[in-house]
Amino acid sequence: MSLTKEVKHNIIKKFGKSDSDSGTAEVQIALLTERINNLTSHFEGHKKDHASRRGLLQLVGKRKRLLNYLQEKDIERYRTIIKELNIRK
Repeated sequence: MSLTKEVKHNIIKKFGKSDSDSGTAEVQIALLTERINNLTSHFEGHKKDHASRRGLLQLVGKRKRLLNYLQEKDIERYRTIIKELNIRK
């Protein structure tokens, strides 16, 4: 379940430093969170979709690594992104 261009552009505009900034940790975390939320709702109707569940776990792991990186580099940016995305950690 991929994101549409409009959704991606809105997330990049909200969390990025510029309109074309897709590389910062905040933007990557926000995009992964959106994909994770989409997949989580997918599993409510498709309980036995184990291949997609494995992909979901990979996305969660990648997001966790990015959050750990951001926490080590800049704790204020980390706290801001956690608060805006309602991620508990």
